[in-house]
Amino acid sequence: MVLNKIREKFGEKVISHQEQYGLLSLTMAKDLNIEVLQYLYDEPELKFQFMTDLTGVHYPDNLLPLCVVYHLHSLTTNTRLRLKFFLPVENPAIATATGVYAAANWMERETFDFYGILFEGHPNLKRILNVDEMEVFPMRKEYPLEDPNRVDKKDSFFGR
Repeated sequence: MVLNKIREKFGEKVISHQEQYGLLSLTMAKDLNIEVLQYLYDEPELKFQFMTDLTGVHYPDNLLPLCVVYHLHSLTTNTRLRLKFFLPVENPAIATATGVYAAANWMERETFDFYGILFEGHPNLKRILNVDEMEVFPMRKEYPLEDPNRVDKKDSFFGR
């Protein structure tokens, strides 16, 4: 039902969809995020009026490597939904959802702090967990996990 209602409203603007473990996931263009969120919030048959989570993901091998992920819950129908909006690293900007969901305020600040995603129109977009002087975004997969020059990780030390 949810996918049908969204397809009725947005048609071919739904880039892709999948359903795993009973959770519908939709991928749409970033310029639609507020229009889609507002529709899902206001539509009487859907009523996705609770934002469970908002976060970022970095897929370094994708053409559009940064992603904003919204997890929504309709308390009246007990339905959950995941929305994904992909962004380029060069201009990782998307409209703020604080006008639709007040809970987006802190979650957008956290996502900015760790992924560098800019939420345009956010009332107070600044770092909240990392130091203000930090110039990198620690959750991006831009650096090797370990120093390749470490000597304490050699297989010979572990009987391999």
